[in-house]
Amino acid sequence: MTPKRIVIIGNSATGKTTLARQLAVRLNCTHIERDALQWEAGWQKATDEAFRAKVTSAIQGERWVADGNFSRVRDAVWGRADTLIWLDYPLWFILWRLTRRSWQRVRQREILWNGNRETWSHLLARDGVFAWTIKAHFRHRREYPALLREPRFSHLRVIRIKSEQSLQNLIITV
Repeated sequence: MTPKRIVIIGNSATGKTTLARQLAVRLNCTHIERDALQWEAGWQKATDEAFRAKVTSAIQGERWVADGNFSRVRDAVWGRADTLIWLDYPLWFILWRLTRRSWQRVRQREILWNGNRETWSHLLARDGVFAWTIKAHFRHRREYPALLREPRFSHLRVIRIKSEQSLQNLIITV
């Protein structure tokens, strides 16, 4: 059975967006990048209402691949998805990838969503992506299994990827 609506979750720098783009091309469907819907100019978060409206509109289609965690719209996205892919790599691997990605983005002054750019001060702040990534790693491993056992998400086909090799096997079979 070919999935029609896929959500990809996992920590920062696990490759959620890259995988979502690849699968959207392979399955000829829409890619929904939830970071692009959340982050407004100046790294301001969209309000809960605005974000929910953007996400709800984006997931109305019959075929899509969405990336990102965002608990504030989890009910809508997971509720509509038929497949969930959890990229659950070891923390050391995630931090290595995050460092490499951040270095490239800062060095190249890459423009992200709505004109935002990452800076080292932004990345290394107390509430920056590195601190968030470490906290989120343990929170995800504690919360996701419990959430996925809830009856409201029992319809999801869950694929938990713990290594790049497993990811390559997934890409080949989808």
